[in-house]
Amino acid sequence: MSINGLTGQITLMFLLMMIGFCINKLDFIHAVTADDLTRILLTIIGPALIITAFEKPFSVSRAWLLLIGGIAMIVTYIIAILMTKYLFRNVHNINLKRIVKYSSVYSNVGFLGIPLASSLFGSTGVFFAVIAMAIFNIFNWSHGVALFRSDPSKNIGEIIRHILFNPNIIAIMFGLLLFLTGIKLPSIFDQALGYVGNANTPLSMIIVGNSLGNLNINRQMINIQIVKSLVLRNLIFPIISIWVLLGFGISGTAFSVLLLMSACPVASLGVLFTLQAKGNTDPAVTLMGLSTVFSLVTIPLVFEIAGIVIHL
Repeated sequence: MSINGLTGQITLMFLLMMIGFCINKLDFIHAVTADDLTRILLTIIGPALIITAFEKPFSVSRAWLLLIGGIAMIVTYIIAILMTKYLFRNVHNINLKRIVKYSSVYSNVGFLGIPLASSLFGSTGVFFAVIAMAIFNIFNWSHGVALFRSDPSKNIGEIIRHILFNPNIIAIMFGLLLFLTGIKLPSIFDQALGYVGNANTPLSMIIVGNSLGNLNINRQMINIQIVKSLVLRNLIFPIISIWVLLGFGISGTAFSVLLLMSACPVASLGVLFTLQAKGNTDPAVTLMGLSTVFSLVTIPLVFEIAGIVIHL
């Protein structure tokens, strides 16, 4: 994949985001409508895209890449979690500490990663991207949730329920069943899933753009911890993932897609978790907005660095 092609595709994504941004500024969409569209995207459109991506002939090499890619992503998350625990150990503001730790570790795999993988690599890209999505959901609903709770041990049952009954995880399990058994869906259902899944990219970008329209970032919101988290999420952890993926022998499309998922900006769920913890969401919103805007530059930069590392 050429850097020019990647940059062009990311630019296209940002143009779609600008549509959502303009819709927000023109008051064409209300908060309730945006929430409803997000729910439809997460529970229907995204899972439909995932299922269609798994409708591929079974091969040992693909199955091996799914397994080894998942292990590589787990290692990447563990490294990130340990590093953030050390790097933010002296942050005394509990609300800020939770936000910067979460935002450093978790990327926007659903709203930005999957659409980018789909646009750049088609269904093959989504096939490998769901590895990152599955591992994201496992860590997000365990470690991620625990960051915002004073006693996470009381919520083990809820955490397990979030993981097992997440629509994307259900779609991944169903898709894996189709992939491993070779079962084919009736063509009429397959066509319907295809139509629904095709709405994922434009709707995701419009929703992200709409959320960016609500940002009101000022200089007082930006501090050294915010900057540190931004650098970790957009550059340091994606660069670390280059070495991890190569260390596991992952190459080709699988490498590009998994690196793309690692290089995505801050996950929007950090804002929701902060709200649930009754904290100040300004740092979370600021980080999400800045990270998303800077990803236009940092994602191609990460791939440039990957190209250098591969040819060392």
